[in-house]
Amino acid sequence: MRRRLLILEKYAIFLALFFSVSITSTQIALAEEFTSSSFRILDPVIAPAEFSTSTSFQLWSTLGEMALGTSTGAAFNLGAGFLRFPFASTPAVSATAGDAQVALSWTASQGYLGWTASGYKVGQATVSGGPYTFTDVGAVTSSTRTGLTNGTLYYFVITVKDAFGNSIATSTQVSATPVAATPSPSSGGGGGGGGGIFTSPAVTQAIFSGRAYPLSKVVVLKDGQIAITTIAGPDARFEVSLSGITTGNYLFSVYGEDAKGIRSSMFTFSLFVTSGSSSKVSGIFLAPTISVDKSEVKRGENIAIFGQSAPTSEVTIQINSEQEFFVKTPSDNSGVYLLNFDTSLLEIGNHQTKSKAGIAGEVSSFSNSVAFAVGLKNVLARSKKVLKGDLNDDGRVNLIDFSIAAYWYKRSISPVFAIKEVEHLNGDKKINLVDFSIMAYYWTG
Repeated sequence: MRRRLLILEKYAIFLALFFSVSITSTQIALAEEFTSSSFRILDPVIAPAEFSTSTSFQLWSTLGEMALGTSTGAAFNLGAGFLRFPFASTPAVSATAGDAQVALSWTASQGYLGWTASGYKVGQATVSGGPYTFTDVGAVTSSTRTGLTNGTLYYFVITVKDAFGNSIATSTQVSATPVAATPSPSSGGGGGGGGGIFTSPAVTQAIFSGRAYPLSKVVVLKDGQIAITTIAGPDARFEVSLSGITTGNYLFSVYGEDAKGIRSSMFTFSLFVTSGSSSKVSGIFLAPTISVDKSEVKRGENIAIFGQSAPTSEVTIQINSEQEFFVKTPSDNSGVYLLNFDTSLLEIGNHQTKSKAGIAGEVSSFSNSVAFAVGLKNVLARSKKVLKGDLNDDGRVNLIDFSIAAYWYKRSISPVFAIKEVEHLNGDKKINLVDFSIMAYYWTG
């Protein structure tokens, strides 16, 4: 009996040691072949780690996989490659000169793929291109630089910081020259009919400059109403001056139309205009336009994604699916880009795509999103035509459109609806009986 108990005890110890080794050995993945229904990884090297630390970072329980492409599973998604690298859009900056000061304001930077704009620094120099002296101004979008010398030309840039204080984007350079306050007109002395001294008031204006598309129409809206238009040059750069405005805070929007008449997304920002001064807004980079050649594409066939941006820019196209895809393609000398994307990588269902552009260190925001479906047949995309009276863009004019118009009847319309009113109604930026007559004429039911 005792001998049998000794044998059982030794066997139990052996099992405990066996399972202990088995459990601990699962932490090591040997170079084998991993396969699934959608991908295969040959000879991967997977290295587990636990905890690393230094004076500037802490890294907990990581798993590094040396492989090209993207590995997916029900519980994780590992994106590899430089196309997955996060980025931030470059802010547009306005500079308004004053007495011994320059007021700066800028658009908020948008971070993507993990980056977040947590603050800004203002760089200041008296030489174009720097070197700049930087001042941390925190998570704000305006700053007034004081103590400047009147008559001296100053140059400014805005850098975007992430949560750790690293610079992740830098604006284009803007400049301004502080000027002494204009003296008030004074009357002459008595007798002799002396004329006195009169100083002509300075012009109050806002100047907008940036990148659009070669020879494209660029439209500037002030508080939702079209204020001025211009044509970009062959290099896609534009500059337009808006005068005749009074002191106040305005909401400006800029959009472009490409060679096919497709509009860009709105680039919107607020600007305070000071009487007698010029406010310069530079670094506007309009997002690319984007279209697809099919509203539905047969799975496994190509879908053409195309549009226009600045010439010779790097366009990044994002295709949203269960797994996000990022593909880079260049634009040509006319700013036109084209990507023929293989839909065998996409699942059956609805998808969206959008694009952004980068050139010379400037990065635009993303374009509008365009929807398409992956299915069992090809359906060509129809060019969108503006139908008068169709306020909800469903291709019909009916009671829904009348209800939308009725809401704005004899009210001040919003900036967004003002654009739609110009496109679909009589363009006077208000709703009255004339607009209802237009909808009645184009009634479809």
